[in-house]
Amino acid sequence: MDVRRTVPVALDVDSDDAVLLEDTVNTFLWSAQYVVDHAFKGEYVTTSKTTLDDETYDEVREKTDGFNGGLVQAARNKAAEACKSVVARWKNGKKASKPTFTSPHVVYDKRTATFHDEYVSLATTDGRIEADYVLPDEDSDTPHSEYLFSDEYETTGAELHYRDGSWVLHIHCKKEGESDTSEKATPENGTVLGVDLGVNNLAVASTGTFWTGDEFDHWRQEYEKRRGSLQQCGTHWAHENIQAVGRKEEGRFKLMLHRISNELVAEARENECTVIAFEDLTDIRERTGASWGHKWAFDRLYEYVEYKAAEHGIKVEQVDPENTSRRCSHCGFTHPDNRDGEGFECLKCEYENHADYNAAKNIGLRYLRRRQNAGDGGVPLGVRLNSGMMNVNGGYSPAATEARTGVHAESHDFSRG
Repeated sequence: MDVRRTVPVALDVDSDDAVLLEDTVNTFLWSAQYVVDHAFKGEYVTTSKTTLDDETYDEVREKTDGFNGGLVQAARNKAAEACKSVVARWKNGKKASKPTFTSPHVVYDKRTATFHDEYVSLATTDGRIEADYVLPDEDSDTPHSEYLFSDEYETTGAELHYRDGSWVLHIHCKKEGESDTSEKATPENGTVLGVDLGVNNLAVASTGTFWTGDEFDHWRQEYEKRRGSLQQCGTHWAHENIQAVGRKEEGRFKLMLHRISNELVAEARENECTVIAFEDLTDIRERTGASWGHKWAFDRLYEYVEYKAAEHGIKVEQVDPENTSRRCSHCGFTHPDNRDGEGFECLKCEYENHADYNAAKNIGLRYLRRRQNAGDGGVPLGVRLNSGMMNVNGGYSPAATEARTGVHAESHDFSRG
């Protein structure tokens, strides 16, 4: 199983090359939008990369005065993926409109970029430019030393981003990984860790571990206050400081989410789980009343867990979230009144517990049932709880030794699993 990492590297770009990169970004985005517009012209949206390549490649190159062929194909791939995402949402009964590309970026691969130890060579609208990396010390404990400078990882490509006046290359690295899960933790007899995401508790695992949202909410409010004060000034200095506040906020939250993702993966490993199941994040703002900031945090957390779990041979999946907060994980009875804020009490069997913990168990069960319905012979045995295991029918069996609930577990009543 491949292990993949992305390392952000700032670039030292002189003014002449910056003009070329800006033109390259604009041309790349125009090319991707042209392909999307073409895909939406017919009765059905075209999602095939081969078809879109056959129908748009020559036109895009002609209209862009011979834009680099590799970058044209990268733009086509970006467009095709966006179209597939829209069609997938339509098939699931969700709303989605034609994609538009506005975020300034360019996708590079080994044909359009050459990665050296201290600099990169990038294709542009007018030949290639070279830009030096702005790197920390090679011996420092950073992702650069662990992945970019490591002989174990191969550089496969990158995305160039422009933000707040700076050019940053998000370099993709890959190595061949080996699963460290034991023979016992095979898909045939492994277990599932269900994870519920929310506003008051950023994450709750089916083992009973809670990661609260208090710290996230505190700092989000603090940064909002700082931005509000600066916006009242209206000066150029204030505008620059607003951007600096945004960078500090994102950096702080990323560190927090990396910590939580590390602990989630550790929770799965300690409980010999082969799968971590999340709810589908597509419409989580509408379901939970989360802010845009929370949605960003959920997406980043899932992304971090996904690539960190892969290193240990653990799959990360998303399941349909419908009624996971209203369904009783004990008897299966589903009703809106089962849940009252953070409390859950089943109207049928009177099972009581924290609502988010109940939802985490349901998410794990939803994954088990999906695998069972698929007729897959490698269906995991059950959902890992804080003190045992729950099978696909909701039956509970205690563990020989009590499972770890973690330093973040709050004092809720889990006596009934």
